[in-house]
Amino acid sequence: MTAVTDHTDHADQPGDDDARKKGPDREIVRKERPDREDVRKEKGRSGRGAAETGSGSRDGVDPGSGSGSGGADAVDSGPGGAADSADAVGGWDDGLIARRVSATAEGHTRPVPETVVDHRPPAVPPLAYDGPLRSRLDALRELVGLSRTRLDSRTLAEAGQVLDEAAARRRLSGQHTVVAIAGATGSGKSQLFNALAGVAISETGVRRPTTAAPIACSWSDGAAGLIDRLGIPGRLRRRPLQSAEAEAQLRGLVLVDLPDHDSAAVQHREHVDRILALVDAVIWVVDPEKYADAVLHERYLRPMAGHAEVTFVVLNQVDRLPGEAADQVLDDLRRLLDEDGIALGEYGEPGATVLALSALSGDGIAELREVLGHFVAERGAAARRIAADVDATAARLWPVYANRRQAGLSEEARDEFADRLADAVGATAAGEAAERAWRRNANRACGTPWLRLWRWYQDRREPATGRLAVRTYDDEEATARQRVEQAVRTVAEQATDGLPVPWAQAVREAAVRGSQGLCEALDELAVRAGTPVGRPPRPGWWPAAVLAQAAMTILQVVGGLWLLAQVIGIMSPNLGVPVLLMVIGIVGGPAVEWACGLAANGPARRYGAEAERRLREAASGCGRARVLDPVAAELLRYREVREQFLRVSGVTVSAG
Repeated sequence: MTAVTDHTDHADQPGDDDARKKGPDREIVRKERPDREDVRKEKGRSGRGAAETGSGSRDGVDPGSGSGSGGADAVDSGPGGAADSADAVGGWDDGLIARRVSATAEGHTRPVPETVVDHRPPAVPPLAYDGPLRSRLDALRELVGLSRTRLDSRTLAEAGQVLDEAAARRRLSGQHTVVAIAGATGSGKSQLFNALAGVAISETGVRRPTTAAPIACSWSDGAAGLIDRLGIPGRLRRRPLQSAEAEAQLRGLVLVDLPDHDSAAVQHREHVDRILALVDAVIWVVDPEKYADAVLHERYLRPMAGHAEVTFVVLNQVDRLPGEAADQVLDDLRRLLDEDGIALGEYGEPGATVLALSALSGDGIAELREVLGHFVAERGAAARRIAADVDATAARLWPVYANRRQAGLSEEARDEFADRLADAVGATAAGEAAERAWRRNANRACGTPWLRLWRWYQDRREPATGRLAVRTYDDEEATARQRVEQAVRTVAEQATDGLPVPWAQAVREAAVRGSQGLCEALDELAVRAGTPVGRPPRPGWWPAAVLAQAAMTILQVVGGLWLLAQVIGIMSPNLGVPVLLMVIGIVGGPAVEWACGLAANGPARRYGAEAERRLREAASGCGRARVLDPVAAELLRYREVREQFLRVSGVTVSAG
């Protein structure tokens, strides 16, 4: 059987090069793998199952210590003890590598053979969001869909990313919690990572940066999908070496050691930023020298203040602080976090957990492990992380959807717009013209023949150009167009008052589109809905007035002919009767005309008002169809997206 050599992370772990240079005791241990056939024979001879194999002695290894992975391995806890577990029953899945280490005489650790066991991962239930979070995600999805045609893609990019990540996380294990350990150069995050895992997994040393790529350590099976989502290859996946009790305490935890966030290598910072956006929780490791670093607070902590419930802040290396200095530094750290807007989870309140410990000496590690155990056992970190992401997205979208006042057009604004269009189309003038036409028709029907003849003569003598200057059609059309444009601008400003900029712009564009061709449409309406062609309708008393006026005319004619006959001598002289008849006709004709004029005032005004009303309604209907309805549609769309935005923000929207 060929010997198995540990080649894990040699390219990413510069500490191995240093180990090779220090002599034979720093060489990587090569351990011969037992032949599988021999193992099977040994099992057959012993008549024991896989469990007995894990508890027995193999290759001279002390059987008293187990790996915590089902009893398949036995590892000597003393210096130099190591064993391979390739054939263990119930081996680790997910491509996770069991990395064993041994201590040298100088107290340094060196890696020992690692074995990849290819087992199909067990089925784990996916993550399930509660009702309120599902409702908020559905509202955010609806919000993005309604806003695509109104907002640019960059504004909606973050919301779309949150939806994608929420959907991706929901399809993965709900029994695991992914926690990243992040920190600055020299903060001791890799030491803390190793202390929690109980084995030296991540390289530590004086060379900076030491961690070149993220390393994952899982305490239970079924986390392959989560680690794949982080983009961590199989060669950088580990399992802890702990007792069954310690493993049960952190069961479901997936711990990720990140590169330094302030590393000089750009790819290291890219790894940090990418994985921080995907994990369920973060442990920020700070030291007494860099806990107030502006880069940490301004670039990471302050922007993620809303993620306080899934944030741990650990003050490491407190063993370097004398006396009460550790408490003073811890209090100052809490003050800085409070200034960053991060709620602190003190006195049972939800918020960030702040602890002080020493990964080197082990002080405080047990407390952190206990807190992490409760945190992971709750199985709620992933949902809280997604909810915090939704909160952050809603906060950034607030200027886009929040308005200062109730959106919409009031009835006064609509009536004012209709009045402006009516003035532009000349509804008042059309009503007055209809009233004059009714009066003229009444005068023609009820006026004396002599007065009508005189008026006809006067009209024939007066020139075509009257005493008033006649405005040209072009001037009237230009004035009407200006009035229409002013009316559209006014109603658009009233509709957009208090709206966010993108939606106000959409309302203005809808109003402008509707105003195109509005003047021509109003002109056509003015022709169709104006004064009808022909004579106005006559009231019922007109025939009687016409007969009375005809009688007065007949009396004048009869009286005149009688007087003429007397003058000629055809009839005997008798001036009284014919003169009386003429006086009655001459006085009675204007009297009848005057009485008809008084009686015509009411019908004429009603006729003019009806003509004005028809034209106003026609202009208002045209303006409503072309301008007000598109504006109202945009306002309705805004109200819909604002309702969805309030749901995303977690604000209860009443049915009314």
